[in-house]
Amino acid sequence: MCLAVPGVVLEIVGDEPAFRRGSVDFSGVRREVSLAFTPEAQLGDYVLVHAGFALTVIDAQEAEITLAELRRLGEAAVAEDEGEQP
Repeated sequence: MCLAVPGVVLEIVGDEPAFRRGSVDFSGVRREVSLAFTPEAQLGDYVLVHAGFALTVIDAQEAEITLAELRRLGEAAVAEDEGEQP
């Protein structure tokens, strides 16, 4: 199973579309990702990232829904590890 995680574009480097890179924030964790597949991405946009590549631009509401669900799943996993019922 593959998982693409939403993050917000904070910085864009490069003019050549195939080599554009961006600094993307994932809930406080910054990573550099390739923007080659998302030439339309701009500062402040949310992108779905998998394996270091931004695959698509998504709207902020969709990103927030996905991030909330990922947090919920993480909390459930921690509770399960601790022997609690989620």
